[in-house]
Amino acid sequence: MKNILKFFLILAIAVSAMQVSAQKAQKLGHINFAQLYEMMPGQDSIKKAFTAYQEQLQSQFQAMQTEYETKLTDYQNNQATLSNIIKQTKEKEILDLQKRIQEFQQTAQEDLQAKEAELTAPVIEKARNAVKDVAKESGYNFVFNSTEGLLLYSEPADDLMPLVKKKLGLK
Repeated sequence: MKNILKFFLILAIAVSAMQVSAQKAQKLGHINFAQLYEMMPGQDSIKKAFTAYQEQLQSQFQAMQTEYETKLTDYQNNQATLSNIIKQTKEKEILDLQKRIQEFQQTAQEDLQAKEAELTAPVIEKARNAVKDVAKESGYNFVFNSTEGLLLYSEPADDLMPLVKKKLGLK
């Protein structure tokens, strides 16, 4: 009789534990964040500002390129009549200009990326906040970006870093 009572008591505890864990099931969601971003208002002004900045850099590059071609053509046309010291000076000038053009191209590329990030950051932040708010309101624990598989939102959780570091003996 005692064994049967213990059995039913253990069974009741196990069933109630299963119900509690079933109630805390994780709710997952996904969204195509790239598609959401494209739908956000303000895309036209972002593209217009980016294009204007890009054209400004392109104009500066074109001016440098024209100066380089002019100096190179002048050097090639007059090379036979120039003294050695003037030849060396013009060659150095042309090489320096070529180096400046290459540095400008690299810097311009980095500037374009920074400008794009600067222009798009507020729109991306607004979209992420909307995803976060909807996830909280709808009870989602995790929301993934379906185009890239990245986690966009998760409920606050315990940081396991201290425990893992301890387990590995790291400080």
